[in-house]
Amino acid sequence: MKVYGNHKVQTPHLNRLADESIVFRHAYVTQPVCTPARSSILTGLWPTQNTMVKNGFILPATAKCFPELVNDPEYRTGYHGKWHLGDEQFAQHGFQEWVSMEEYQDNSPTRAKGTRSAYWHFLKNLGYTPDTGNGLFSREFAARLPIEHCKPAFLEQKAIDFLRRHKASPFILYVSFLEPHMPYTGPLNGLYDPRDVDLPPNFHDPIDDDEPKAYRNARQKGLTQPMYGFPLRTEEQWRRLIANYWGLITQVDRSVGAILGALETLGLADNTIVVFTSDHGDMMGAHRLIAKDVMYEESAKVPWLIRAPQRGRTQRIVEQPVSHIDLVPTLLELMHAKSNQKLPGKSLLPLTESKPVAEDHVFIQWNGFNRADGPNRTKAVAPGGPQSVQDLYARAVVSPDGWKLNLTDCDRHQLFDLKRDPHETTNLYYSGRHQDVIARLRSKIRDWQAATGDRVVLK
Repeated sequence: MKVYGNHKVQTPHLNRLADESIVFRHAYVTQPVCTPARSSILTGLWPTQNTMVKNGFILPATAKCFPELVNDPEYRTGYHGKWHLGDEQFAQHGFQEWVSMEEYQDNSPTRAKGTRSAYWHFLKNLGYTPDTGNGLFSREFAARLPIEHCKPAFLEQKAIDFLRRHKASPFILYVSFLEPHMPYTGPLNGLYDPRDVDLPPNFHDPIDDDEPKAYRNARQKGLTQPMYGFPLRTEEQWRRLIANYWGLITQVDRSVGAILGALETLGLADNTIVVFTSDHGDMMGAHRLIAKDVMYEESAKVPWLIRAPQRGRTQRIVEQPVSHIDLVPTLLELMHAKSNQKLPGKSLLPLTESKPVAEDHVFIQWNGFNRADGPNRTKAVAPGGPQSVQDLYARAVVSPDGWKLNLTDCDRHQLFDLKRDPHETTNLYYSGRHQDVIARLRSKIRDWQAATGDRVVLK
């Protein structure tokens, strides 16, 4: 959106929201992939604390989600859309109303199998026939439907219905869009001319031998085979993909606009906190990589807006790096709610008044999928070293003075000076010139691991 530097993508509703919000310019996820990041957004715990260290795990009952932390019976609570924390079809964790959107995370060992999502029933009632052998609608099928039948419009309708029914009560509502996401296609594919697309400034930057081997392998894979159905050997092919991605962003913006419009129409806008953020970024051509899973800025950094009307509907920019681990404590303070659970994060509201916060360094985890058989447990790397990001454990720190250190347990390390090199084109770790910075930030990571019970051993 405009506040983050892109003036070409059509996001008028998000732009207006940003004009009225606290804007965290440098916000980072706790782990740059769906399930772990989403678990922190909901629980305020690190993935290694709530056990959600990789996709496909089920959020345990002991990990309390935000409505459970607020623990106020006056509130009507709803969760709409992508959950991706197991038991996809079932109301849970303090949410009274549940609008499910997908079935592929239906991995509960105890619940009834074969339950279909609310979106599945929505499509069936429209006369659509499932396109898969197991009677489900694939993401590819849904992405090619008319815009009014796609997932964002479906969630928009459900959210507005929830607001209308509960406008007289306090409420907590999550609306979780899938887009922009694979399969990187949608009804607005033709909205942007690929010739108008700007390639990332680091598109041509090589991932050299001093970068993690796993990252180099990911880049090489994209040069030799189609990724998510897209050949990506030429600039023109990348521009086509990015144009599609921009279309998905505009599609979400339109539904966000409808929901914000409903808040205004229902007279709720001036006493409703609105948060907009994401569970990860997408490389989308940066370093000629696609998707997430890496510690580069495009993967680990996300938009984060908070419109808090009781503090005024004017824009306030926060330039200091911040973490999603602080989202739950920030909301609890905004709502004047207190939780009995001790959380590792802290409220970021002091930053909006140019005051310091307790922890000014941001930490990021990566828990390799091929080796994360449970929280804080590791398996050996296969002979020959890490072949993919799934083979890595990594921990990164971003300092308020603009340094970023990424340490791994079995691969190369990275050090970037983000103030002078915001696109991470020069790894300074092996330069021999910044041993003091490395020592300082390595100590920060070590102290943070000790404080949070993170037992991963780094090189």
